[in-house]
Amino acid sequence: MDALSEMLRLARVSGGIFLRGEFTEPWCLASSIKASDCSALLGPTDHLILYHFVLEGALTVEVPANEPVTCQRGQAVILPRNDTHRLRGSAQSPAVSAFDVARIPEPGDIMMIQHGGGGAQTRIVCGFLSGPSLGDDPLISALPATLVYDGVTARSGPLMLQSMQVAAQELLESRPGSDAMLARLSELLFVEAVRAYIENRSQDPGEWLDGLRDRAVSRAVALIHRDLAYQWTVDNLARAVGASRSSLAERFRRFLDCAPAEYLTQQRMRRAAHLLGEDSRLPLIEIAEQVGYGSEAAFSRAFKRWHGVSPSGWR
Repeated sequence: MDALSEMLRLARVSGGIFLRGEFTEPWCLASSIKASDCSALLGPTDHLILYHFVLEGALTVEVPANEPVTCQRGQAVILPRNDTHRLRGSAQSPAVSAFDVARIPEPGDIMMIQHGGGGAQTRIVCGFLSGPSLGDDPLISALPATLVYDGVTARSGPLMLQSMQVAAQELLESRPGSDAMLARLSELLFVEAVRAYIENRSQDPGEWLDGLRDRAVSRAVALIHRDLAYQWTVDNLARAVGASRSSLAERFRRFLDCAPAEYLTQQRMRRAAHLLGEDSRLPLIEIAEQVGYGSEAAFSRAFKRWHGVSPSGWR
């Protein structure tokens, strides 16, 4: 049981690969992919996490107001908030829109880009993760604009590179089960990158991500996300994670800048808002019970205090 796994499970994250790219120096693309551009693969979603995985050569990713990030074979750059960005080779070159040079796919196919000046080659696959509860997820908000998966040094690196190479071939052949395999690969890449980022950053009290490195906080957060309907208190959370009441409360305040009860309410209200916003036909009392309220009236009061509008108004 860990907080990262439970948060991704609750967010119902899914993934896939939508583009193969082959570039030759010099080259530069301006990229701005929206959820609607991948609707055939995604279905309805409000948020995309993009990534570019290098199979051969190298690329540099530039996000406005951030330092450029360069990746080589076996590495990937992930954009947790799907910022507009540019991809380029080692040499400077005028940027062209990715959609101007992409081969528009047939239904069920993926995009393909072949572009450049004929020099050294770079091959990449571009993928995504999505989920109906990712847009305001605290994990996504806490990550940097560009997150690097370093397959050169990671224990999973050789396996990930080989798997992505197989994925590139799968995209050409459209074999049965390809979508499921590519989805799992995207999810694994994201988890590996986030885990490495959390483990390698210098701990800074008050930083949300550092709470996931704290055993007591991480386990308590995981329990909350696993069962939002349970009547959690500081006492029973502390007992469940093997900490004292005062220690757990202090750790929540230090890392998450809130009390355990406030964090529980925050996550309940996020979940309720998404259930209401998915054009759900669930009665309000069923949504109330899913997020830990014994009556529709109590749920409505809590929801309005938090969101400033009634559940029916939100829906």
